[in-house]
Amino acid sequence: MTEQRRLSRRTVVKGAAAVASATLMSRVLQAEAAAAPRGESRPGTRIDRFALVSRHRVVRHRSDLELPVQVGNGRFAFGADVTGLQTFVPFNTLSDWGWHVDALPPGKQISDYRGTIWDTYGRDVYYWTDDDNEPELHNWLRENPHRANLGRIGLRLLKEDGSEAVEADLTDIVQELDPWTGVLRSAFRLEGHRVAVETACHPGEDVVAARISSDLIRLGRLTVFLEFPYATAAGRNKFEAPYVGFYDRPELHSTELRRQGRAAIVTHTMDATRYQVGLNLSAGARVSRPDPARHRYEITGGGDHLDVAALFAPEIRGTVPVAAEVVRQSEHWWPRYWRTGGAVDLSRSGDPRWRELERRIVLSQYHLAVNDAGNDPAQESGLVNNGWYGKFHMEMYWWHAFQYALWNRWPLLDRSTDVYERFLPKARELAKSQGFRGARWPKMTTTHGDAIGRESPGTPTCLLIWQQPHPIFLAELDYQAHPGRRTLLKWREVVHESAEFIASFANREESGRFVIGPPIMCCNERNPSAETMNPAFELSYWRFGLRIAQAWRERLGTGREPYWDEVLGGLAPLPVEDGVYVLYEGVPNMWTERNTNHPDPIAPFGMLPGDGVDVETMRATTRKVYETWPVTDLYSWDFPLLAMNAARLGDPATAVDYLLHERLGFTDTGLPASGKSGVPSPYFPSAGGLLYAVAMMCAGWGDSPEGPSGEAGRPGPDGTAPGFPDQGWVVHWEDLAPAL
Repeated sequence: MTEQRRLSRRTVVKGAAAVASATLMSRVLQAEAAAAPRGESRPGTRIDRFALVSRHRVVRHRSDLELPVQVGNGRFAFGADVTGLQTFVPFNTLSDWGWHVDALPPGKQISDYRGTIWDTYGRDVYYWTDDDNEPELHNWLRENPHRANLGRIGLRLLKEDGSEAVEADLTDIVQELDPWTGVLRSAFRLEGHRVAVETACHPGEDVVAARISSDLIRLGRLTVFLEFPYATAAGRNKFEAPYVGFYDRPELHSTELRRQGRAAIVTHTMDATRYQVGLNLSAGARVSRPDPARHRYEITGGGDHLDVAALFAPEIRGTVPVAAEVVRQSEHWWPRYWRTGGAVDLSRSGDPRWRELERRIVLSQYHLAVNDAGNDPAQESGLVNNGWYGKFHMEMYWWHAFQYALWNRWPLLDRSTDVYERFLPKARELAKSQGFRGARWPKMTTTHGDAIGRESPGTPTCLLIWQQPHPIFLAELDYQAHPGRRTLLKWREVVHESAEFIASFANREESGRFVIGPPIMCCNERNPSAETMNPAFELSYWRFGLRIAQAWRERLGTGREPYWDEVLGGLAPLPVEDGVYVLYEGVPNMWTERNTNHPDPIAPFGMLPGDGVDVETMRATTRKVYETWPVTDLYSWDFPLLAMNAARLGDPATAVDYLLHERLGFTDTGLPASGKSGVPSPYFPSAGGLLYAVAMMCAGWGDSPEGPSGEAGRPGPDGTAPGFPDQGWVVHWEDLAPAL
């Protein structure tokens, strides 16, 4: 696509009815600022971005005991209750770099874990699905390392009789999160005394700041506490939400306070994990440890104002910025974020649902920038809680982060894209250990210490394969945005090694046909792995991956790889039964027993551009999914998937309906729900999927029609948004890139 196409500005009026961290360093911010103009809203733009964002301010009048309001910078986030801190609800302070590892089971080494033998194309291959001889080690490997809650900061509020206040004692509570500035403002009264708290996070350092105003400070009835928990112990449920860590086990860890005038440093040690919190306090404030048996510190002030800035880092080097500077930096960075990259304004639409869809779009951008813009791919619940022990899932990287490419926010996406380079040595080792070439990307893993790129054991975990073409997809998005040799060289090795594994994993039968599996775990994770062969979604993705990898070689001038072409030309067709695509070849009782979890059969023509797909067969498949798939059994990210499928099939009304589906839930603060019983919220793949789908529905895709009628051809001139319906919608968008 041309640069003009990528950065076009469009107003779409449809139908007569439409009348209405480690620590971020300064060089990172400088690089992002330098990159900003390419997606910046130019003079003459018709979207008022301040008005767009500001009409979706978040207002609360009481705490949610499950989900916080957050401030953060993508690699570090602080969850707050209605006081603006963690006063009544022990929400979490989480980061990319803050991890803890339990001791290995006595007498055990990681090398003791071998896994289970699976018949793989006639070969005995060990996979880390389980090891009956090492149940303790199996659990340890899944649970370690786990993300650590770095500490709780809250207010200690005393009533006139000297007892500690609870939230029910507060009156006139008003809390507002301003996404335009990233500043959280909270106000309330305690026995008539007003308290105002301003909370912000520094965009370039892992600093949370609170600016507190109240005469209760001077009266000695308002202080700030900083308290440290012990990290999650092995054996806790993988969905540890909403609170992380133990505050009742002080004997297992230690803290040490070192004062430096108005500043102080607290060092927290938990086994091999050690980090520091540097405090910068306003004049007259002081920090103490009232109870040596607890890892709790108290900050008192002398007047009606108390400023606290807390820098969390593996080691404090240099000075901690004052609270006022943290707020100023937030008020500078966030408007720049909103003024760059894509924007979608639906405010002139006649469909009364426009405001809710626009709210979901705007607040998803805020929450993803807070939780999903770090050095590493984010786990499903981001930096809110410790789901999956804080480990991220590489197959979900697509759903968390690839939307940044379509919204032209590459500086945020580029923070984590080198994860494939970092994982490459381990990924090669994994493929080789199983008798394959290239690099096999892990599913559930971390980048922490010696565990970088190490698989977490489990049957879905180690047999899942749909993450393997992801880096090729991401490389192609990068090339679409930045065509040129520099991009080709950046991704060359990762693309090659990914394609090598994809080709190697396909097995040639005596007939000459290439097949995938067994053993294999489908995307929807509800198939018998030892019997599954040729899943429809993965077959299409294999074709896509090899097709793009060959195009990559041609762009580099190295020529096509002959064996890849053999595999590409000989891959089994997508499985069809009774005129519709099915989960995998030979699946029994497809539409009565296997129609659970993710609707994989429609994914090749939704998330993917349709390699190997017959459109009419896909249309029939989609109807079958609508008729038989229990909506209550879908994850929330399945609704953006269904929306993308509907858009590609020329049914924009259904696409919009799915983005507004009640089971694609978003809280009052805009956090996305999981939509699945037993899976904790928030569930950020649904927010990322929503943004990817919206960008696609606005800017189009590789072969999108000029309108909703479904004719072939490229997206039309200014005045089109192929994924939105004719009636009721005025879609004004700018600076979005088309999907593949």
